[in-house]
Amino acid sequence: MAITVLLVDDEPLVRAGLRAVLEAQPDIEVVGEAADGAAVVPLVRSLRPDVVAMDVRMPLLDGIEATRAVLRSVDDPPKIVVVTTFENDEYVYDALRAGADGFLLKRARPSEIVHAIRLIAEGETLLFPSAVRSLAASYGAAPARAAMERAALTERESAVLRLMARGMSNAEIAAELIVGAETVKSHVSAVLAKLGARDRTQAVIAAYESGFVSPG
Repeated sequence: MAITVLLVDDEPLVRAGLRAVLEAQPDIEVVGEAADGAAVVPLVRSLRPDVVAMDVRMPLLDGIEATRAVLRSVDDPPKIVVVTTFENDEYVYDALRAGADGFLLKRARPSEIVHAIRLIAEGETLLFPSAVRSLAASYGAAPARAAMERAALTERESAVLRLMARGMSNAEIAAELIVGAETVKSHVSAVLAKLGARDRTQAVIAAYESGFVSPG
């Protein structure tokens, strides 16, 4: 089955470029386009894409609010990857906090774009560059630290969260800790449940904001 993608960007040239890159791959299909975040929810409901590639800055409804709208109103929502010009853009970090699953620069090479879409679709690896990690750490606050303390992660769950924050997949974490992949999946699920996190991205944001891990 091909990975289906919805492209959302107010610049037609950007959408055309992304479509050309993605549709050159046998396992990726672009099923639709939108020029603004306001059109995303109905398109997601009708097209049911696996991944939405979402520009973060758009004139009517930006990528942050569009991400919130999709996650709030769509059952079994797609993965959302934020696509933008600047990696240290606070809009990007706000979109990740709103529930986006990853981050992609518009200037990325075609191979990097394809790789990012595949990673996002798999859902086991983060697209969370160092600049955004630093932004997350700068947001650190007492509530985030208190929430991490309440989670009371075990030693092994803590190790798994630290490796998740390094962008490792379940298979990579299993190899690092010398345990089985199913064991890692169980630990990841436990971490998400204890932190009240929707996905890996939200768990890692909590880890950086609380100071549990540092961006260095």
